[in-house]
Amino acid sequence: MKDQTIDYTLRATWQAVARMYNEQAKEFDSTMAVGFTLLSIDPKGGTPSTALGPKMGMEATSLSRILKSMDQKGLIRRKPNPKDGRGVLIHLTPFGLEKRNQSKAVVLQFNDVVKANVSEDKLNNFFEVMQTINSLITERKIQTNETTN
Repeated sequence: MKDQTIDYTLRATWQAVARMYNEQAKEFDSTMAVGFTLLSIDPKGGTPSTALGPKMGMEATSLSRILKSMDQKGLIRRKPNPKDGRGVLIHLTPFGLEKRNQSKAVVLQFNDVVKANVSEDKLNNFFEVMQTINSLITERKIQTNETTN
């Protein structure tokens, strides 16, 4: 194994994936963030706006900007939540559903190409390592110890 940190490899790989998705999204006059948001919205029943941020791991202000842009482009519409009068459900418009299907196809193509080039055992190991890293972070077993001078 090369002399690189796990953190560096994760960040560099994610940056490459994000760059690839953004390049492909440009072909559809979109962005990776919009595609990810489209995929996070329930295409049948809509998704409460308050649940969308945590589901995507995004801050509310960033998500608000994306939703505003998506609303202006006619990808989504907001409706009162019948189960919570104070809340809003985000629904896909027919145009939004079309763009969602395009985003889904790109993600599935990425998965298919990776699966065709990486053995099932290696993919299982990858998912196991990612799950372990997530668990270590969630359980706060990785902490930075600050040193004082």
